[in-house]
Amino acid sequence: RMEGPGSYTLPTGTECRGALRDGLLEGEAELRLPGGARFRGRWRRGELEASEGKYTFADGLEYKDKKWHYCDGYDRRFYTEICSGLKPAGISQLTNLDPPRKIPEGCYDCGDGFYNPETRVIVDYKLRFLRNA
Repeated sequence: RMEGPGSYTLPTGTECRGALRDGLLEGEAELRLPGGARFRGRWRRGELEASEGKYTFADGLEYKDKKWHYCDGYDRRFYTEICSGLKPAGISQLTNLDPPRKIPEGCYDCGDGFYNPETRVIVDYKLRFLRNA
């Protein structure tokens, strides 16, 4: 079994960085998700310790379960608008990405790639096959 500090990439593309003990995460470790988000926490025998950990979205926004003010009923700005300010009148920002992703004709952005309803296939943002829907 894997033992000691290092990193391991799962078949899903998630990378685990930290110490392993008897093949399980032990102590401080970070999971890096394929889309760029990260989760850092303290692990014991492969399980996250209760109420420990910090999730950071790919754009750098840190999730907080208390006093969460992002995208609530009072402030509907994207995180990039909060950090960089609003665009001038007449220029709309439709996604958090600036500039936004170019979505292929007839497809939908589904968070980890593009979904084509005609072929029922999801491809990643580099247009490589991910999975069938």
